[in-house]
This record gives sequence, structure tokens and C-alpha cells, in this order.
Amino acid sequence: MELISSKDNKRLKAVKKLISSASARREASLFTAEGLRLCEDALRSGVTVESAYFSEDFSEKHADFVTRSKREARECFVLKNSIFSTLCDTKTPQGVLFVIKTLDKTLDFDKMKKNGKVLALDCVQDPTNLGTILRSAEAFGVDGVVLSRDCCDIYAPKVIRGSMGAVFRQPFSVVDDLPDFIRRFNAFGESYAAVLDRDSVKLTDCDFSSATLCAVGNEGNGLCDAVISACTHKVFIPMQGGAESLNVSAAASILIWEMIK
Repeated sequence: MELISSKDNKRLKAVKKLISSASARREASLFTAEGLRLCEDALRSGVTVESAYFSEDFSEKHADFVTRSKREARECFVLKNSIFSTLCDTKTPQGVLFVIKTLDKTLDFDKMKKNGKVLALDCVQDPTNLGTILRSAEAFGVDGVVLSRDCCDIYAPKVIRGSMGAVFRQPFSVVDDLPDFIRRFNAFGESYAAVLDRDSVKLTDCDFSSATLCAVGNEGNGLCDAVISACTHKVFIPMQGGAESLNVSAAASILIWEMIK
């Protein structure tokens, strides 16, 4: 493996751009994953690892993992400890970082037509929320997550960490026109817009036995009118006490559970 000993190395500058810039990630079709657990998960999930970076200390302590990584990654590099610490997004870097090929693809409607379950996200902006939603979607077996283009970048480091590796495996797609996607889904299934209107259908009264899509919206503003209009139903989550609303990741997890139970 090549040793990188300068913080001005061109490769490291490119990695830093991937960490900090959504546009750089889109342009290169690459993103980063940092830390032993996430990188192990990436290898198990079969993603394409373009390059792997290890600190000197890490490569000594985790020789077996480095050897596995060398078999899977197209390129591997060792960095001086002081240089590696300047590369990463976390406060206490563990000594390993992967650069990975982006994963999103068009969701296959044919696989969903019988009784598939889809979660639609409209302008979800908080990376921690998005990561948590992806984690729940994978845990409960959602067939696909579809994101509007104005959601936060699914490849942002905080999303990757928050998903706990779910982003490597959970089928998802980013679409330019979410209302149009929902209308096409309606040709064979039922769609539900999660709203605060208590005059809409109560979640516990919904029948999710057929193909189902549930849509949740922005943390502050909820779903946009166009998405609500595209859905065949409006649904609300009944709440006790004085609570007026739920965090979007909590609401999404509840909807997911009701869809698949």
C-alpha cells in the first residue's frame, strides 16, 4: 500500500471534498464511510469500494481487516496518524475511511405491484432524521424508500452514520418529481399522505394489505400540497396528551410498522 505523508496530497483533498460537499459527491458519484463498524458493513454488503484509507495505528491493530479490504477495494493507502486525523469528519477518528460508489437506482414497480410497501420522503432536511428513517426502513423490511430531490443528501456523512449501514442495503431512489412518482404508484396501489388533520383517516383504521405508499414531509412544514394531492388518502397518527406532532423519523417509523405488520 502506498504511504501518504502529506496533508496536501491531491487524493486527500478530493476525499475532503466528498466529505464536505454534496455537489462533489454527485459529480463524482462517490461518497465516504468512516469507522470500523461502517466499513465492515460496507464490505459485507457488497458495495463497490473505490479506495480505502487507513491510519498507521489502525493498519497495525486491524491487520486482518486491512487484508480483507485490500482484496475488495480498488486502491488502498496508509496515512500517517496525524494526517489521517485531519481527513475525517468525526471528532475521534477510528483510523479507517472508505470511498464508495453511489448506490441509488430506479425502484422496480413490477416488484411492488402485489403488496409492496414504499415510504416516500418529501423535503426531509435533517441528516440524523434521514439516517434513522433508513435504519427503520431496513429493519422492518420496506421494499423501497423514495426521496424528493430537495431532501438532504442521502450520502452525507451524518446520514451514513445515522443509518448504521442501512444505506448500503435498503433500496431507495431520488426522484425529481415526487407527486408524479406517487401518481404512477396509484395505478396499482394505495397512497397515504401523513398529515395533522384529525378529520382524515386514523392510522389504526387503515387497510395496508395491498401495495401501499406512505408519505411524510419536511420537519417544519410537513408535506407540500402537491404531494398531498397526489396521494389517494390522508392519514393521521393518533396521539395522547398535549402532543401536536411527532419528529419525522418517529412518524415514519410508526407508519412503516403499520404498513408491514
